[in-house]
Amino acid sequence: MSVVERPRTAPVISTRMLRSELRLIFGRRRNIAGMGVLASVPIIIAVAIAIAGTPEAGEGPTFLSQVTSNGLFVGLAALAAELPLFLPLAVAAISGDAVAGEANIGTLRYLLTVPVNRTRLLAVKYAAILVFTVAAVLLVAAVGVLIGLALFGGGPATLLSGSQVGTAEGLWRLLLVCGYMSVCLAAFGAIGLFVSTLTEQPIGATIAVVGLALISQILDAIASLSPIHRFLPTHYWLAFGDLLRDPISTDLVLTGMLSAAAYALIFWTAAWARFAGKDVTS
Repeated sequence: MSVVERPRTAPVISTRMLRSELRLIFGRRRNIAGMGVLASVPIIIAVAIAIAGTPEAGEGPTFLSQVTSNGLFVGLAALAAELPLFLPLAVAAISGDAVAGEANIGTLRYLLTVPVNRTRLLAVKYAAILVFTVAAVLLVAAVGVLIGLALFGGGPATLLSGSQVGTAEGLWRLLLVCGYMSVCLAAFGAIGLFVSTLTEQPIGATIAVVGLALISQILDAIASLSPIHRFLPTHYWLAFGDLLRDPISTDLVLTGMLSAAAYALIFWTAAWARFAGKDVTS
């Protein structure tokens, strides 16, 4: 009796395609330059404080006044400073270029004639955005920690609740913050991916996504619009501060992660619906 071999189901995400996409993202000079800008912020913060001294509490980005007491706070201060604009800009540039960039240079049409399943291609694009997002956040934190410890040393870190923890616990809290920020920005990347399927101009997609982030933050700052605040994509970004309390407060963090997951699901699905039926001419 012959054995009928069942056809193998191809994985949703091709590791070969993902590796190729990551090489493209991390190999482009403009992206390398962008990562350099992200990494320069913690260096500038640390050097400025080392020269000018510690600012008073409430001056500058969050955690800035605690930098000299523990170098770990350089990483936290840099993340807090870059979260409103620089990190969203980096994610918007990558996600906005994901599909629109291929269409702009004429490679999308040829890529789809291989043939490549459109759902798999979009999944690979989003997976690459996720990897870049995590790498960008960790880069800022890692550079901040290294330059901070080199200039100011370690020691007990004072949390927002007033209690002190050791360096190892401080690093763990910093990693939790990085994870939370990555989740929030990954949802933002899904919005960028959707916008990228609407146009063939990656710069236009990037500007639109960055504009959305800025508008969301402006609306979130207007007290009279409080009924809509919880529906804004950036509303829960600053909830990472609850991870720096003792004990950790998870209410806003979990709500923020659920909000991010909802945005990611909605906009990735919208990107799939748009891209799956899109007439690719370039």
